[in-house]
Formats: sequence, structure tokens, C-alpha cells
Amino acid sequence: MKRLVIAAALLAATFVAEAQQLPPGKWWRRDEVVRQLELTRDQQNKLDEVFRAAADDLIDAKASVDKLQIALRGELDRPQLRRQELQRLAGQLTQARGKLFERELMMLADMRGILDQEQWTQLRTHLDRMQERMRGDRGQGQGQPRQPQRQGQPQRRRP
Repeated sequence: MKRLVIAAALLAATFVAEAQQLPPGKWWRRDEVVRQLELTRDQQNKLDEVFRAAADDLIDAKASVDKLQIALRGELDRPQLRRQELQRLAGQLTQARGKLFERELMMLADMRGILDQEQWTQLRTHLDRMQERMRGDRGQGQGQPRQPQRQGQPQRRRP
């Protein structure tokens, strides 16, 4: 039962991250993105400034989420579940995720302000394609979800 709750929490966290659709890494420094969006050197430098300005906050917010996830897992692994403590940690984790999302969103909004409308539209199209590929990779054929493979164990094939 505990493993099921943990797996559900991790799956939910994955869906939240995908829903945010934030561009991965320093996308504005990738040659293909620079060419596709026709980013100027000035735009790239401004995007770097926005990223640097948000970096400390993002690191702190991500660390808070990670710490609370570890605390929540630890609480779930206790021999005797303490519902009030789980509820307290769940509330804190919800707030921490909200702060992380808000900071990421504000960074993205600042970056959006540097791009013109055509560049933003092209970037959104690229992000939408990435999301579709991620969805496609998640399923195996007939809409079956992929089973996680444990390290050191061979993957079993179904007939």
C-alpha cells in the first residue's frame, strides 16, 4: 500500500512538471533554437540575465520541494502512519510546489517579454511538439503504460 501511495505521488509530480511546459535548460543558447527563432545576440544576453536573476530562487524552491518529498516518503515508510503529520507535510509540499511553479512561470513571463510575437509562437509550437513526443513515449502500443524497469532485473516480455 505504501509503495502504491509513493508511486502515485511521483506520477502526479511528473504530470505537474509536464503541464508547466517550461523550456528545458538554456534553450536560447542551442544553435537550432537560435536559428529557428532568429534570436539576436542581444536577446540571448537578456535571456541569460533573466535566467541568472531567477536561478537562486529556483534552486531554493526546488530544494524545498525535494526536501519535503523526502520527508513525506520517510513519513510514509514509518511502521505507524501519522495522518496529521502526513497532512501537514502534504500542505507544505503543495505550497512549495506552488512557489516553484510561480517562480518558473514569472521567469518564463520575463523571457516571453524578450521575444517578439512570431518568436514566441514558434517556441510554443516547439514546446507543443515536445509534449506530444513525451506523451507518445509514455505509452507502449495499444495505450498501455510503460512498466518501470527495476535496476538489475531483466524486463519481462508479455506473450
